[in-house]
Amino acid sequence: MKGKVAVAMSGGVDSSLVATILKEEGYEVFGITMRLSDEGRGFCLSPETDASKLSSVSDAKKVSEQIGIRHYVADFRDIFKAKVIDYFLDEYSAGRTPNPCVACNPQIKFGALMERAKQLGAEYFATGHYARVKKTAHGEYGLYMGVDKHKDQSYALYRIRRDILKYIKLPLGEKTKAETRQLAEEYGLVVAKKAESQEVCFVPDDDYKAMLRRYRPDCLKPGDIVDMSGKVLGRHEGVPLYTIGQRKGLGIAYEKPLYVVKLDMEKNQVVVSGNDDVYRECLIAEKTNWLAFSELTSPIRVNARIRYGAREGMGTVTPLSDGKIKVTFDKPQRAVTPGQSVVLYDGEQVVGGGIIVE
Repeated sequence: MKGKVAVAMSGGVDSSLVATILKEEGYEVFGITMRLSDEGRGFCLSPETDASKLSSVSDAKKVSEQIGIRHYVADFRDIFKAKVIDYFLDEYSAGRTPNPCVACNPQIKFGALMERAKQLGAEYFATGHYARVKKTAHGEYGLYMGVDKHKDQSYALYRIRRDILKYIKLPLGEKTKAETRQLAEEYGLVVAKKAESQEVCFVPDDDYKAMLRRYRPDCLKPGDIVDMSGKVLGRHEGVPLYTIGQRKGLGIAYEKPLYVVKLDMEKNQVVVSGNDDVYRECLIAEKTNWLAFSELTSPIRVNARIRYGAREGMGTVTPLSDGKIKVTFDKPQRAVTPGQSVVLYDGEQVVGGGIIVE
């Protein structure tokens, strides 16, 4: 045996294949599935519902039985609500646009779950992310983009701790999604044809606005939609219901297309303008996390990605006080959004990143 590895199993194709591959490679494998919420992806369960009724748990259990590994369930509903769901709602309530996976990965999946796996005897921890962990030229471990650039998930992993990289296995980082599907069918996995979910896992019907209306109604106060000079052009139902760069759903008839360029919670205004004003030459980010080194002490050149799925843009990162950074782009970037993350790359390696504040 090569060692004991815990696989975070969601009941989907990717994590199921990871467990299968690692077992085939000679590891002692067990699966562990998180129960995170009683709502999401179109379902609503009572808190007392048996975890086995969740499709994520039942499918992961079926795969574990099929390939002959032990399977555990970890109930993380309380910590997930405090660290991810409340964060998600609070950020939107403040007029920012959060990425819940960026919050979940370091605190829940590669935090609480990885710790639980260690308590169960795991030496390594594996997930179905499309990213790679490998040794750098200096003999340390680094995080890299996945081979499949359309599926690359390195952006969502930039906040995990640098010191745990050596314990992480990401077998799908070297594969494309098509190869994953094909392998799952070749192994005859019971979930091989299961549809891929695109939504935020805890948001019912992928409708975050309904969640805000239900759990944070006080943040939704009607107000004015204004242009850059302050002229009133229309009305909104609540600033958090809009995002930077948004064009549709403004309800304004105007001579040219208008886009959201600023969310002003203080004035309770949604500011709109033409497409040119959606672009920004620089940004400030805080709560930085570094994976290629321990601290940024002088300006460096990087490729910077300002949201999941966006293309990187070349620029210069400069350290500021209080751990903040300034990223100045060679070419202005569209819809730089407070609350989202800017993730920095040196080629395919993740250097680090931070949360955009302005």
